[in-house]
Amino acid sequence: MKYRGQKVHPVGAWRLNLVRIMFVLMVAGLCWRLADIQVVNPEFLRHQGDARHLRQVPVVAHRGMILDRHGEPLAISTPVHSVWLNPQDVLATDPRLPKLAQLLGLSTQTIREKIEQNQSREFVYLKRRITPELSAKVKEIGIQGVALQREYKRYYPAGEVASHIVGFTNVDDIGQEGLELTYDAVLTGRPGLKRMVRDSRGNYVEGGELIHPAKSGENVQLSIDLRLQYLTYQALKKAVTEHHAKSGTAVILDTHTGEVLAMANQPSYNPNNRAGLKPSDLRNRAVTDLFEPGSTVKPFTVTSGIKSGQFDTTTIINTHPGYYRVSGHPIRDFRDYGEIDLATLIQKSSNVGASKIALALDPDKLWHDFASFGLGEATGAYFPGEAMGTMPDPQSWRTLDIATMGYGYGLSTSAMQLARAYTVLADGGILKPVTFIKTDKVPQGRREFSADIMHEVVQMMVKVIEPGGTATRAAVANYHVAGKTGTAKKAISGGYADKRYQSVFAGIIPASAPRLAMVVMIDEPQGEYYGGAVAAPVFAEVMTGAMRLLNIPPDDLPMTQMQVAHK
Repeated sequence: MKYRGQKVHPVGAWRLNLVRIMFVLMVAGLCWRLADIQVVNPEFLRHQGDARHLRQVPVVAHRGMILDRHGEPLAISTPVHSVWLNPQDVLATDPRLPKLAQLLGLSTQTIREKIEQNQSREFVYLKRRITPELSAKVKEIGIQGVALQREYKRYYPAGEVASHIVGFTNVDDIGQEGLELTYDAVLTGRPGLKRMVRDSRGNYVEGGELIHPAKSGENVQLSIDLRLQYLTYQALKKAVTEHHAKSGTAVILDTHTGEVLAMANQPSYNPNNRAGLKPSDLRNRAVTDLFEPGSTVKPFTVTSGIKSGQFDTTTIINTHPGYYRVSGHPIRDFRDYGEIDLATLIQKSSNVGASKIALALDPDKLWHDFASFGLGEATGAYFPGEAMGTMPDPQSWRTLDIATMGYGYGLSTSAMQLARAYTVLADGGILKPVTFIKTDKVPQGRREFSADIMHEVVQMMVKVIEPGGTATRAAVANYHVAGKTGTAKKAISGGYADKRYQSVFAGIIPASAPRLAMVVMIDEPQGEYYGGAVAAPVFAEVMTGAMRLLNIPPDDLPMTQMQVAHK
């Protein structure tokens, strides 16, 4: 025990001084640390704070629109929200999760599994592209760590009418089919970047600093005329339904520019609701599906014959007795047409006459002339999955192969490729590339035949639509139509099906000053199957409306109407 007045033991004084020194050093250390943070190195804590409350958030770029030639929208992007969560901030036991799950159409267990299985991540999508009304309800729940992100959803105003042309994008707005895929790089914008502040609940505070802005994608204006597209789609759908056909396709080209003005397929699909779609529903049959064109190539055979100098408009071909044996194989006409000229050959669609012309020609030159119509090559449209068709090698042709080539068997083409071939007839022998993009000037093209030969053949094709021809139902009031029917047995493994046909009509209008070329193909119609009865009426229905919509003057007015017009 220590009494008052006693001296402190030297050891005790040393300990007291040690404590004092340690206390002073501690205070000095704290002061130094404070000075270091506030003055010498203030960025450290600021960086730590920013790391917890600042995020660089991508700014979604607006995808460009797809428009028809008159500016009508075919594909647009509308702003929507996507729901996401930060698994590190959301409690799997939060009592509000069932309500969130109900709003999003998910199970509570699904959300809890996302939280528990992604603890190392800070961003997990719950539901992409919800409606504005639904996003407002999600926001009202106010679960910490659950937030909304602005995105864009693709919408297609024309729906199934133009779906095979336009295509669609996936959930990340990347083109998957059609022209959405072809021009994806043009339509896709460049995302921006924004620095955003998060509050204590993990939600982003409005405002933020824009690091670099988003750049919207460019618009793409197509050559498609939405008015003609509707006409074509409706007429084709009606024909496929009435004839209980398996499928159908139709395409219209501008004969001067090679622009695709309309292209429709059946069956079709709704790009705004793709639930339950089969891969076959997505095929643009006008571009991807090949068929033997049948008698629609007889004008090409006649062209080759005239070009060779061995035939002309006065040449008579004997088709009696209505059939012709080649290598033991009978080639038959519908009936015995006897002695006919080239115009009658096309009008009556004589297989015997066409095969005799083909056999009289040099096989290499016949092949070259068919190729000059663009058969067996890409059209230049750059559509995804485009099929080029097949042109058999003339070096391997047998006599029968040459004969059947003359009336459209042994080769294959697509509807778009065949329509392009008919623009060569319509445009005086010039082969041009096909395009889905609107153009204001005529492409140069490549001359393949003389204009005189083309004019002669087109005039022969007019007789096909006149009384006595095979396509009287393709007639359009007050207009001359030049066309050709085709009815081909469907090729199957090992040969041809007995009762399965492909009905085709290819036509040009107006014949005196061609503006449009159209091909219609109906696959496996039931009952009637001739091209003149199944496909030709589609041409007539569409072109009757097209002539009015495009304000193309008539070239076949009755005399009384012409007199009134001149007065």
